[in-house]
Amino acid sequence: MMRNIVLPLIYVLLPLSVINVVPRIATQEIKHINFSVVDNDHSPLSERLIHKLSASPNFHLVGNFASYQQASATIDNADADMIIEIEPDFEKKLMVDGLAQVAVATNSVNGMKGSLSTGYVTQILADYSAQLRDEAGLDAGATRTTKFNVEPRYLYNTTLDYKLYMIPALMALILILICSFLPALNIVGEKEKGTIEQINVTPIRKVDFILSKLIPYIIVGLFLLTFAIFLAWAIHGYWPVGDLWLIYLFAMSFVLVMSSLGLIVSNYSSTTQQAALLIFFFMMIFMHMSGMLTPIASMPKWSQTLTLINPMRYFMEAMRAIYLKPVTFADLQWQFMCLTIMAVILWIWASISYHKNN
Repeated sequence: MMRNIVLPLIYVLLPLSVINVVPRIATQEIKHINFSVVDNDHSPLSERLIHKLSASPNFHLVGNFASYQQASATIDNADADMIIEIEPDFEKKLMVDGLAQVAVATNSVNGMKGSLSTGYVTQILADYSAQLRDEAGLDAGATRTTKFNVEPRYLYNTTLDYKLYMIPALMALILILICSFLPALNIVGEKEKGTIEQINVTPIRKVDFILSKLIPYIIVGLFLLTFAIFLAWAIHGYWPVGDLWLIYLFAMSFVLVMSSLGLIVSNYSSTTQQAALLIFFFMMIFMHMSGMLTPIASMPKWSQTLTLINPMRYFMEAMRAIYLKPVTFADLQWQFMCLTIMAVILWIWASISYHKNN
């Protein structure tokens, strides 16, 4: 590693870029929503509603159009994401009946953006309705039926910040990129260079040889994790709520699992290209079926069953729990037991699969 100047740079730049950049660009917030308005009332209350929508930092008013057909052209041309149409006699119906309608048409080609945009508008309309009810004269003749208010209190991630949920998963991603990919290229690289023959003629046991290959990557993995934890605190202000030693305990098991898998791939591969493609296949499967991108509960039943043999799933569950909740080892003993069993099996497999020619 020390003879290759690229690797130490990667060990520093990879956590720095992943922890600093990815949470900023892979945001789960929808901003800069362009909307068009069709105001069929042109009253003070409708103008006030339009101003309230455009005053939101997430919304940008494209224009006020005379008809829905004109406004729909802005969606067809990708200039707007939604249309807000206010019905005629909007203010009159509010004053007399206490009820008026606002139509919301959303471009849902991007389903997530369309759903979240509609949710934002619904929240603003509900807040606007509450303001009108509280103002004098707007509730004349109406009967209030609400006897209580629901005020949610979030126990974990009280600010509902998606970054706090994403960063522990990114730490797992850093470990799987380095601690599985590099070991996969290790032994097969020595095969191509011919240096493996010098090992084969020595009295070194296979178990000792595989262990000597694993120890450096365990050290590197712990360094990367420590650096990532420091960056998460220095850049985003996040620190684990649970015990820090639990993170290192799970990290050692996870790094041992992934490094052993990389050595197994390296033992069975003939070229570095073959090893790289094979370990990349496993990495993609582990990442997509770990709950990093989509919740495991939202997956089909058969894929949920397959995630039980995914080591990244257990490490991510432990990392997110330690960062969000004051968990103890007893709360995570199932995840640790699964990782430990996988680590032992893969380490034995890596030792057996290395064929030493005496």
